[in-house]
Amino acid sequence: MNDSDVSKQIHQMVRFIRQEAEEKANEISVSAEEEFNIEKLQVVEAEKKKIKQEYERKDKQVEVRKKIEYSMQLNASRLRVLQAQDDLVNDMKEAASKELLKISGDEDSYKHLLKNLVVQGLLRLKEPSVLLRCRKEDISLVESILQQAKDEYAEKAKVHSPEIIVDGVNLPPAPSSDNEHGPFCSGGVVLASRDGKIVYENTLDARLEVVFRKKLPEIRKSLFGKSIA
Repeated sequence: MNDSDVSKQIHQMVRFIRQEAEEKANEISVSAEEEFNIEKLQVVEAEKKKIKQEYERKDKQVEVRKKIEYSMQLNASRLRVLQAQDDLVNDMKEAASKELLKISGDEDSYKHLLKNLVVQGLLRLKEPSVLLRCRKEDISLVESILQQAKDEYAEKAKVHSPEIIVDGVNLPPAPSSDNEHGPFCSGGVVLASRDGKIVYENTLDARLEVVFRKKLPEIRKSLFGKSIA
């Protein structure tokens, strides 16, 4: 083999090696590009998923805030309605309380009522001796009906006529412009056992409170119908 053949073979080998290298380089390049595209797609999908999750999270937060705000507005509205209802009921009670003041204005009627209140108190206490407290302006009326009240009680309870001692301490006077915020009494009596352990408050104001509390569900139903849930 001469130098020319050797040189020719060397050139062929170089071309073959170069061709193999180029083909291998192309394969590596294609493979690298495919891997890059796959990795890029994975990164894009991961980011899209992350963005979607973040959007869903914020969307849920918005919905929660909307529900909380709606609930707060609804509760505030209910409270305003309930407050308005309470104000109306209290206005009715206050109007009824003012009507009580007219009762003592009719002396004959009030005198008969005082007697019944005393008898009722005696029947509740069932004590042989009791203390009675009334307003200062009612003392003379109360004293004028005591014997009648004692006799009526004794007949109803089948006992001896009880001893009734009018207490030196008086109930508060009727409300007035001079005593708007102080204690007051619209009339009636308070009876107690001599030892003070049993007390029966039978004032007009106490009776109004009992009746009003007892009738309150009926009053509310009559005024407002079905209550707010």
